[in-house]
Amino acid sequence: MKMDIDELLGRNRPVSIPTKSAIYVWGYNQSGQTGRNGKERQLRIPKQLKPELFGCTAGANSRWLDIACGREHTAAVASDGSLFTWGANDFGQLGDGTEERRKHPKKVKQLQTEFVKSVSCGAHCTAAIAEPRENDGSVSTRRLWIWGQNQGSNFPRLFWGAFTPNTIIRQVSCGAVHVMALSEDGLLQAWGYNEYGQLGRGFTCEGLQGARIINAYVKFLDDAPELVKITQVSCGEYHTAAISEKGEVYTWGLGNMGQLGHCSLQSGEKELLPRRVVALEGIFIKDIACGGVHTCAVTQKGALYAWGGGRSGQLGLGPDTGFFSCNANESESFLRNIPALVVPTSVQLITCGHSHTLISTRDGRIHGWGYNSYGQASNEKSTYAWYPSPVDWCVGEVRKLAAGGGHSAVLTDACSLKELCEFRLADSVNLKNASEIEDIASRTGSDALARLCERLRQHALEGGDCEYEDDETTSNRK
Repeated sequence: MKMDIDELLGRNRPVSIPTKSAIYVWGYNQSGQTGRNGKERQLRIPKQLKPELFGCTAGANSRWLDIACGREHTAAVASDGSLFTWGANDFGQLGDGTEERRKHPKKVKQLQTEFVKSVSCGAHCTAAIAEPRENDGSVSTRRLWIWGQNQGSNFPRLFWGAFTPNTIIRQVSCGAVHVMALSEDGLLQAWGYNEYGQLGRGFTCEGLQGARIINAYVKFLDDAPELVKITQVSCGEYHTAAISEKGEVYTWGLGNMGQLGHCSLQSGEKELLPRRVVALEGIFIKDIACGGVHTCAVTQKGALYAWGGGRSGQLGLGPDTGFFSCNANESESFLRNIPALVVPTSVQLITCGHSHTLISTRDGRIHGWGYNSYGQASNEKSTYAWYPSPVDWCVGEVRKLAAGGGHSAVLTDACSLKELCEFRLADSVNLKNASEIEDIASRTGSDALARLCERLRQHALEGGDCEYEDDETTSNRK
């Protein structure tokens, strides 16, 4: 079969190659967090959310900048700075002022005067970093907006906390009941609940705590007396991890499952101050991600280390990880309190859900492991994926990964004519033409598209739902 580029691209044939993005969401769907209008409780196959769901015309070259997953809600940032949210809304985490869940994406209207650059979802809250669309230079180019559980509003509200106004916000990360914001200067401020020391203040306390800068009044547990400049932070359920400018990892909060990466803890099952993970000494860490009770780190050379609770396979070390623990305990055979090498090389992106983990590698593939009851971790049909397993339903270059309580999301880009063709073919693939499209993909080196077709046919043979395409009629829901 001859591949006709004009036929594939139709009216969208470019003079110069444009960039198109795709969002794939799958897994648990009780609250509509996968963005589908159907009644399915779960969606085991990653499906691309069509542009029409976001109010765009069919076939539009939509672009996306960021995506995030909460426990049962999802948020995505479009290239025009618009923020869309969908899923559970019992604590106002969608930012529309209501507590009604929504099974399709809707623009957060209260942020239309802002150009949103990134988003983070906690269990029941959301935070976004944005810049005013009309800025005369007197306002910070990156400021923080928060809403949802414990954030004081069901609408987005501007939040400085302990930072001075116009502080440039570099990153924000939301946990189960606490939030961390990182400034461009490397300062961390934290707020929320602190019953396990997850705010890093040197003590525990009951009730909701206001924002305070961590290293303004405590020193990191390290030999060096100077304050540590932080470049990245990640919040787990009740623990926190951060990377310094030297590539060192610091953790604090609840450590009962080994999620802090220390041989022993200073305060029972908790670490109340940020403490360096000495097991990673001499290894430059570039990326960090926290799950419910586990933590993962990616080195500058692309190696992946994991530690913490692994009862659901989220460490990727197999069904029995106790062998690796420095404090062997047969009754806790799934704990791993010292970082273990899981993937030796080629890891590019990492994200952790509550009990599962996703990575992308340099060859463009996605792998996942951990709790898989809803298909959120891998293509496997097993309840647990104990080792890194492929997720082969997505085409395009992987730009962002996100994982929530029981669902996952991937943002991919098409930056070449070949990738645009792959997007078009992936949109049209079904059981009838899968073999033909797979043949085209194989002959043109489109590995991801070939794997998608292969998985679709395999899924059908195993008795799965063969309807890869959605028949539902969509409309402008902006």
